Amino acid sequence: MMALAGGLIALILGIIGIVVWWGYFLQLLAAGVPIMLVLGGALATYLGIEEIKDKQASDSFDTDTDDLKSEVASLKEEIKGLKDTKIKETKTEEIKIKETKAEETKPAAKEEKK
Repeated sequence: MMALAGGLIALILGIIGIVVWWGYFLQLLAAGVPIMLVLGGALATYLGIEEIKDKQASDSFDTDTDDLKSEVASLKEEIKGLKDTKIKETKTEEIKIKETKAEETKPAAKEEKK
């Protein structure tokens, strides 16, 4: 509520000030507009240069992504090969364990027959 009251008071005083000091207000505009144009133009130029730099940087980044994609694909293939090798080794170990257990049970089966 206080902000509304303060805003209304500032608005009324501002309008009264422009009416009373109209000549000074025009001089301020005459001095302020060129300064604003110079500062705005400098800012727009700076932002344009930064945009060009960003675009060039993103273009060079796109070419790097192709190299990275091919490297990732080769690493995926390598991991797949390692997984296949690990699976084969695990199956071989399981077969050996089963054979060892079968050999251990065979003598016991022969003794039972006797």
